Amino acid sequence: MNTREHPRIPDVQDTDVLIIGSGAAGLRAALAAAAVPGIDVTLLTKSVLKESNTRYAQGGIAVAMNVDDTLALHVQDTLVAGAGLCDVSAVETLVAEGIPRVAELIDWGAAFDWEGTLPRFTQEAAHSRRRIVHKGDATGRETTDVLVQQVLNTEGIHVLTNAFALEMLTAENQCYGVLALVEGERVALRAKSTILATGGLGRLYPCTSNPEVATGDGIAAAWRAGCELIDMEFVQFHPTTLFLDGAPHFLISEAVRGEGGKLLTIRGERFMEKYHELGELAPRDVVSRAIHTEMHLTGFPCVYLDITHKPAEFIVERFPTIFETTQRYGLDIRRDIIPVRPGAHFMMGGVRTNTEAETNVRGLYACGEVACTGVHGANRLASNSLLECLVYGSRAGTNAATFAQTETVGFSHVDSHAPDTAPLADDEVEDVTRTMRETLWKNVGIERDAAGLQETVAALQQLARTPRHQEMQDVTTSRRPGETNVTTPEMSAERLANYERTERIANYERYEATNMLDVARCITEAALLRTESRGAHYRSDFPEKDDTTWHRRIILTRDKAPRLIALEG
Repeated sequence: MNTREHPRIPDVQDTDVLIIGSGAAGLRAALAAAAVPGIDVTLLTKSVLKESNTRYAQGGIAVAMNVDDTLALHVQDTLVAGAGLCDVSAVETLVAEGIPRVAELIDWGAAFDWEGTLPRFTQEAAHSRRRIVHKGDATGRETTDVLVQQVLNTEGIHVLTNAFALEMLTAENQCYGVLALVEGERVALRAKSTILATGGLGRLYPCTSNPEVATGDGIAAAWRAGCELIDMEFVQFHPTTLFLDGAPHFLISEAVRGEGGKLLTIRGERFMEKYHELGELAPRDVVSRAIHTEMHLTGFPCVYLDITHKPAEFIVERFPTIFETTQRYGLDIRRDIIPVRPGAHFMMGGVRTNTEAETNVRGLYACGEVACTGVHGANRLASNSLLECLVYGSRAGTNAATFAQTETVGFSHVDSHAPDTAPLADDEVEDVTRTMRETLWKNVGIERDAAGLQETVAALQQLARTPRHQEMQDVTTSRRPGETNVTTPEMSAERLANYERTERIANYERYEATNMLDVARCITEAALLRTESRGAHYRSDFPEKDDTTWHRRIILTRDKAPRLIALEG
């Protein structure tokens, strides 16, 4: 076994396949790439190996393995939830290949809950069958632990922790790796092929179920490198995150409603039947907007989720993580109703890929939440996210490794892709990110309109022009002032060492903030363009779905005007 965490990183490091991100998609991609003979894999993670959105996933993995389930039913449920914008081929691939991906996870030791000879499938919103495999309410942690162990036991996978990808390195629309901060040192990581698996962007909003690492870094870096982004207006808000003084916005799993949990106003009245025939099991966008409306009507900052009618033993066994977490903050969900409100949860859009995980930049692949294959359309079906990570992570790893077998690392020059503005200084980060988050929550959240979106465009432009300290240098670029690219004959370490270096940098919050500003602009631009309501995108000034005009998807590219593509059917 030669998997390791490097104690010291040289100025230039070569690998066959570089993977950025250590959630389920990145881990599964690493395993698939390493399975290709002769391929060396480097896995770069922003924090520690196990920190990602995957680890905090509670509900489970949707898979058509139950005795009364079929692939066709799972496909249909996904398409309905996606509100007409799913790529049918991508959905069919997801559902069909999901079964062997989940089966191998079980073979690797995933200890999901079982009932007889089958997993104990549970129900979640908008699913027509009980098809969610789970480990209590800690499925993400179980999945992460199993995949990490497989990675650590696999030859040829090298792990770099505390490594922040600054910019993609490209030449003539081909990716050759990234410029990164590794343990505070600026390093060029050269690769024959590169996979983005950096996860989501929930931290753009002040109320989110996402961990601190989810700041949209991969989407920003890909966009600056010329990648197409698609469906950026579709940010999913989970209906139920914990709303309690002193407590984090902890996710209260959809499975609580799947197991019979009821939503109540401050008056103790159920309300979901007014909004959808499926009540609490309506699609997430419907439930989130219903809660948002009830909060406005009552003037109260939350609603309540009640599971107290279930046996106490069942609650503790089925939801141990939620039970233990809420108990730390003075709630006993066996007897107490849970204060909840919506929070930013998942990005349906992202870096545009095909079903082979390829982007429009040669040699650059993307999978998981950072990518958009079209499987989620305008609104993700509950528990399809981990399935997507397994299926498309595997595809990305195999395809990137196959591509790497035909490539060489050497190249004559490389372009780096810095932000339009210099990184924020340390003392600017907090104010800028707070203002950005509050503005997005107000205007680009659960409900939107033209006035609020235009206000946000102006606010983001102003934040991007915030005066910088004179001594602050643009350390995210490998160009000297006035240079258009870095000329690197055979990309030698000596040559790279001649380019400006920075002092050791202990944190990367300033670069995260710049990335968040870039991504926020893309979300807002797409939301302003789509003059209808569909799935997670709700325009109060255009409250109806408009299939005549808007059965189309929006593509954003850094240096080009937005363009629209029509869907078939």
